[in-house]
Amino acid sequence: MVNIRDLDPSASPLDYYGSELRRLREEAKLKQEDLGGIVFCTGSLIGQIETARKVPTRDFSERIDAALGTGGMFSRLVGLVLRSQLPAWFQEYAEMEVKATYISTFQAQLVYGLLQTPEYARAVLQAGWSDKLDEAVAARLERQRILSKAQPPLIWVVLDEAVLYRPFGGREVMRAQLDHLLGFADHREVRIQVLPFDVGQHPATVGSFNVLRFASDPDIVYAERYGSADVTANPATVRDCAHRYDHLQAAALSVEQSAALIARVREERYGDHPEPDGR
Repeated sequence: MVNIRDLDPSASPLDYYGSELRRLREEAKLKQEDLGGIVFCTGSLIGQIETARKVPTRDFSERIDAALGTGGMFSRLVGLVLRSQLPAWFQEYAEMEVKATYISTFQAQLVYGLLQTPEYARAVLQAGWSDKLDEAVAARLERQRILSKAQPPLIWVVLDEAVLYRPFGGREVMRAQLDHLLGFADHREVRIQVLPFDVGQHPATVGSFNVLRFASDPDIVYAERYGSADVTANPATVRDCAHRYDHLQAAALSVEQSAALIARVREERYGDHPEPDGR
């Protein structure tokens, strides 16, 4: 039997979600085990979500909506719940990211978060010592929903070539991740370039950064540090970073050449090649 505790619905989106799930389940005269059977999960999981001990997924929320006839309420609420699982210092940026019409990003170490596969994201977040790994992965994947909006932002990505060679998660994870990047070739709103090793010096030696543009708000620059981030709309800083990004784009391989390089690294480094002993 799950230990039931009273929630303060105003404490957080997760608490509100849990309290509403419990209220509507009881109104439907269903036990936790009954509802779990309907949505293909355990009664224990229903209890954990009702008491805000477990974060719901989007798939779970859609099944709950269908089971309880809520008109999509939980599917709408789960976005707020998952966003609340992001680090506090990142949540402000995540809200702005949703509103952006154009995102340009330079990534020196990792594949850009909006383009990561679930397995690659898990490996990255695990390496970063995420306290709640499942929740962190779910929150990152939730951010990627902006790619399927009716009017998604134009996203221009410049990856340092080193990103292709750093095997987060191992060979299979990296092979799938590079396949995922190649899959954006026909995606009109996403463009990917690779800054090759041959370039040598470039104007982004300080590290990764994003420039976001909006329909009516000032442009911003975002750059991360350990446990925090810098977000600024200072015109001089934005102008400087935009200028640096122009140079990165000019120095990088073309979109077509970049795709060819990604495919070559995928095959040569992460392909299914036999070992010297024939395995």
